[in-house]
Amino acid sequence: MFKFKNFFSDDIGIDLGTANTLVFSKDAGSVVLREPSVVAIQAGSKRVLAVGEKAKEMIGVTPGNILAIRPMKSGVIADFDVTVAMFKYFLGKVCPHRFYSKYMRPRLVIAVP
Repeated sequence: MFKFKNFFSDDIGIDLGTANTLVFSKDAGSVVLREPSVVAIQAGSKRVLAVGEKAKEMIGVTPGNILAIRPMKSGVIADFDVTVAMFKYFLGKVCPHRFYSKYMRPRLVIAVP
């Protein structure tokens, strides 16, 4: 049975890997985002400064108050809050113009080894 809300929703698959995160879109039929699983945060406050490729460039060249970390360690989520921030950033990058309400949200499949 066809549901009206499925007409406007996206089907998205996310592979949270230790090194890279991949985002697959059913509409595109392929991987639409491939970025490193790295987040740059401000030490002490855990405020997210950069995610993905921009955060990877900060590894080793940041001042002491900025930490570039990998929230996934050995296939396990090591820092839940930072992983959620990374996840929201990647989802916003894949569908930035979408308006999601209570009834129309993307259907997600998340794979974690």
